[in-house]
Parts: sequence; structure tokens; C-alpha cells
Amino acid sequence: MIYREYGKTGKMVSVLGFGGMRFLENEPLEKSAEIVIRAAELGINYFDTAPYYCHDHSEEIFGLALQQIRQPVFISTKTEAEKGKSVRRALERSLKRLKIDKINFYHLWCVKEMARLERAKKKGVIDAFMRAKAEGLIDHFVLSSHQPSEEIVEVVRMGLFEGITLGYNIINYPFRRDGVLAAAHAGMGVVTMNPLSGGVIPHNPERFAFLKERDGLSVTASALRFNMAQPEITVTLAGMASIAEVEENVAAVANLPELSAERLLELENHIEGALDHLCTGCSYCLPCPENIPIPKMMDTYNHYIFEGNSKAVTDRLSIHWGMDLSALENCSECRACEAACTQHLPILERFEELKMLVRKRK
Repeated sequence: MIYREYGKTGKMVSVLGFGGMRFLENEPLEKSAEIVIRAAELGINYFDTAPYYCHDHSEEIFGLALQQIRQPVFISTKTEAEKGKSVRRALERSLKRLKIDKINFYHLWCVKEMARLERAKKKGVIDAFMRAKAEGLIDHFVLSSHQPSEEIVEVVRMGLFEGITLGYNIINYPFRRDGVLAAAHAGMGVVTMNPLSGGVIPHNPERFAFLKERDGLSVTASALRFNMAQPEITVTLAGMASIAEVEENVAAVANLPELSAERLLELENHIEGALDHLCTGCSYCLPCPENIPIPKMMDTYNHYIFEGNSKAVTDRLSIHWGMDLSALENCSECRACEAACTQHLPILERFEELKMLVRKRK
């Protein structure tokens, strides 16, 4: 296993982290705990969970496992509480279920816009985190973000957080890389989730074959290595539902090269060819005169291309982005976005298709 320092905390964490949201439904909790225990045996020491994961059982599974793990590990969990008092209740509940006295990395969860942070300030949420830290109930106040790079850069400048967790993979990295670099250069820990794009990458191995560094590596392993090989990324989370998956993912860490600028450029050139119908999230289409979040809309369309159904659209909009298509009603059809698009995508045509797909779900 390879370890990197989490920001400026002095904590050395495994480059491969265990994401606790993929445990199998109807599996006995003790059986799922065995997977966590095996991961610790193989050197993984960063374990990420949250309330509500796996039908609200994930924290309980980790609680069972932690009673049997003897080596030091680091625990990450989250709260989306909107008020200071709610933060304390959520924290105490997580501590009880995890059967521990302190959470190492406690996240303000699922921030999708800067307004959420402003509300957190006004309603005592951030103060509650700071009090918990002063009391020794948490080690580090960190952020779980679904924001684009330009907003992540703003968050970094705030200086509130010691680390950030964000979605990052070969499909969306142009949309997030500047944010990752800004956080790393500011001395924050950077944890990436969703390295397989929700299963899209392993389910489309031919399309993503360009990721492979050599024969014998699976597309899944190669996608994990794409994240782990970037020195600015502290931990790459992988959801694991079996001991076999743990062992396969740990093997992907072996002989990990550092992702060079030349290799990244090579991958960018492959993306242009292999993912020619996908928006890469470069954001050259912005600013939109009508303030339409075009990269988020096009990311949603990407998921439709892969999944081929309207559910992929509504799920991506609501669950990942926390938005609907109402902003598209403001489109003036000026086509400035299409003129700026480096891939010459039919953006307005995709807007209309998204609206039709959402209507089909109603």
C-alpha cells in the first residue's frame, strides 16, 4: 500500500480508500463487516461512510468492523445538518453507531452551491463543527462538494476546511481538475469519490480501453489508477462489496506510476477521440448570458448517452446536481455556447432532448 499525508494534518492515509456505500442489500451486517476487516488487513486505513448509506446500515457495519480491527485506521463520515443543534445530534448518533470516541474527518456533506455555505455560517453549522473539534469529538473539519472548479477555488480561499471530498474521474476531470489543484496547493487533503463514474466506466470497457497502461490491467483498475497516480489526490475512494473486490482494488496500487504531464496530455487526446460525443466539462461554453449551468446540463446528457434511459437523466439532475431543468426555460437560443464549444456539440438540441426525457418520467 502507498500512503500520503492528508493535507497538513500529519496523518498518513492510504491512497486507496474504502467507500462504504456499496455493501450488498440483505447481506448480514457481520458479513459486510468482514469486507472492511480484510481491507484493513491489506493496508487500507481510510474508511468513508455516512448516515443513510446502504439503507442506513453503513455506519453500523463499520462499527462492527472497528471492534475487530487492531491496527490504527482513520474514519470519515458526514452530516448534511442545516442547523448548529442538528450537527451535534448527528455527530453523537454517528459516534454511537461507529462505536468510537472521535471521528477523524467530519464532512459538511453534499455542498452543491456557495449559498449552502453561506447558510451554514448564518445558522451556526460551522460554529458547531468548530465546537466539536475543540472538544476533541472530531479531528478535522472537511467538505464534501459537488461544485465545479471555479466554486471549489472559492471554497479553498475561504480557508475553513482542512480537506475536500469530490467526484473525480476520467470523464469529468476537466470540470474539477483546477479545483483539485487549488485545494492541494493550499495544503488541503483531497479525497476523490466516484472514480468509476457510478459504474459507467467498467460497464463500457471498450470505450475506456485507452485508460489501460498495459495488458493485464482491467478498465476498473486503470480508472482507479488514473486517480491514484495524481500526486495532488490524497485518497481515491472505491466502493467495495466483496473481499474479492477489495483484493482486486488493492492490487491496482502495485507499481503505481506518477501521472506525468505527458501521460495526461495523451489521455486528453484519447478522450477527444474515444469520447467524441461526450461533454468533457471544459466550461468554455461559460459564461452563459442567461446564467444556464451548461456544463451540468451536458454532464447529465453524458449519463443519458451511457445509460440510454430517462431515469439516468432525472437521477443525475436531482441526486448529483440537486437541480431541475427550469433554467433551460431562460435560453435565448443565442448559440454562443455552441460557438465556444471545442467539441462542436449540438448543445441546444441536447437541451430539448433533456426536456423531452424529463417529461417522459412524469
